[in-house]
Amino acid sequence: MLIRKIVSGGQTGADRAALDVALELRIPHGGWVPRGRWAEDGPLPGRYECQEIDSPQPAVRTAANVRDADATLIFAHGPPSGGTALTLDVAQQLQKPVLCIDLLTAAECAVARRIAAWLAEHRPPVLNVAGPRASNDPLIYDAVSRILRRVLGEWPAAGSEIGCR
Repeated sequence: MLIRKIVSGGQTGADRAALDVALELRIPHGGWVPRGRWAEDGPLPGRYECQEIDSPQPAVRTAANVRDADATLIFAHGPPSGGTALTLDVAQQLQKPVLCIDLLTAAECAVARRIAAWLAEHRPPVLNVAGPRASNDPLIYDAVSRILRRVLGEWPAAGSEIGCR
């Protein structure tokens, strides 16, 4: 597997889905969270191995996660907005590889194949995963979990493709 670590901001939704898949697949994980470890569902549990940044501002956490990763994968249902758009802007400003996936434009199998091809092209040892909070997109956690399990759990051997059932 190319990915040696997954990082995120630990918030509910896409961030938390990435950390949960990393835990499930035994991929090292972590990231930066605002001071107080506060997420919209309360304090972020220690099992996520995220570090507090000395600022309560989400933008500071976002910049640290993008800066410390080799590439950023962003999920959304529709165009990125709010913190998701900020993540995209920061990645572009730092000239880091970034892939923004609009889950409304393609089936999950096609998305998984696109992500696998992007990961194979950029080979990021540390991957930042971001997207909307669960309160802004109640479907994002499950979609990101399914896609990341497919991509990272069925990582294709050289020359093969992600299987879709």
